[in-house]
Amino acid sequence: MTEKSIEIQKIDPRELFDPSGVNFETLARLCPKLKLVVRGNKIKALGAEADILDFERRFRALEEYVAKYGHLSKEVLAQTFGTVGVEAAVPATERSEDKDLILYGNNGNIVKARTANQRRLVEMFEDNDLIFAIGPAGSGKTYTAIALAVRELKEKRVRRIILTRPAVEAGEKLGFLPGDMKEKLDPYLQPLYDALGDMIPSGKLSKFIEEGTIQIAPLAYMRGRTLDNAAVILDEAQNTTHSQIKMFLTRMGRNAKFIVTGDLTQVDLPRHSDSGLTMAVERLEKVDGIGVIKFGKGDIIRHPLVKHIVDALSDRPAKDEK
Repeated sequence: MTEKSIEIQKIDPRELFDPSGVNFETLARLCPKLKLVVRGNKIKALGAEADILDFERRFRALEEYVAKYGHLSKEVLAQTFGTVGVEAAVPATERSEDKDLILYGNNGNIVKARTANQRRLVEMFEDNDLIFAIGPAGSGKTYTAIALAVRELKEKRVRRIILTRPAVEAGEKLGFLPGDMKEKLDPYLQPLYDALGDMIPSGKLSKFIEEGTIQIAPLAYMRGRTLDNAAVILDEAQNTTHSQIKMFLTRMGRNAKFIVTGDLTQVDLPRHSDSGLTMAVERLEKVDGIGVIKFGKGDIIRHPLVKHIVDALSDRPAKDEK
C-alpha cells in the first residue's frame, strides 16, 4: 500500500468539495481501488502505487480542463476518471467535442455554433477586432457573440466584458414605465442578462457585475470612455443613430474585441434611413480588420414558426416608410 498527498492547484476546493458533497462522492465512486480523504486543499490517496499515479495524472488533466472551460460537473468527472487506460490524461469530453464548441455553460451545458453563419462568426472573431453581425430575430447572433466574450474572459484574454444596447422605445415610452431610471432601463438589457445566466453561475455572475468585470449598460453610458482589454458587444445596433454608432466605435481601446449586432428589419427609429448600423456597415465593410457577417432566416434556431413569421413580415419596414 502507498499513501500520497495530492495538492489541489488549479481548482477552487469549494468547487470540488461542494456543500452537497456530490462531486467528491462521484470522484470516490469512480476510484474504487483507492481510499480518498480530503484534507484542506489536499487529497490523500491510499492504494497501489500505479493506481495513485494514474489518479494523479487524471486529476491534473481535470484541473487543466476546469481552468480552461470554467465548469465542473458529475459528467466531467465521470468522463475523466471513468475509462481506465484510455487516453487517461485528457478528459473524454474534451477529446470528443466537435469543432463547433465555444464553451461549457452552467451544469456542463455545451454552448456551440449551431449554424453555418454562427460558425463563420466564431472563425471571424479570431481574425478581426471589429465584427458586424446582422440578421433576423432568433438567428443566435447575440447569443453567439456573448458566448465568445465569456470565453475570452474565462481564458483571460480580456479583463472585462461590456455589453450595451440603445434604449429606444418599441411602442412603449420610458417615461410611463414604473421605477427609477435603472428600473426603466433594465427591461431593455434583460436579454443580455438571460444569455449570461446560461453561461456563468448566478453567484459568480453577480460577483462579476458587482466588481465591474462584467458591465451591462445603456449605450449613452459609453460616452467619454476608452474600452481596452475588453470584449465589447453592442446589441440592437439598428436602433443607433449615425452619431451614436460613431461614438461607440471610437471607444475602442487596446486589446479590445468589438461585436456589433443588429436586425435591419426591426428599426425603431423614426425613419429607417436614420439607422447608424446601415451607414457603418456600408462605409466600413471593406476595411482590413473589420468583418461583416449577414445571417439569414436559415440561421433562425428559435421555435420553427419564427422562420415563417420573419418571412411573412419581412416587408413591413419598407411599407411603413411609405
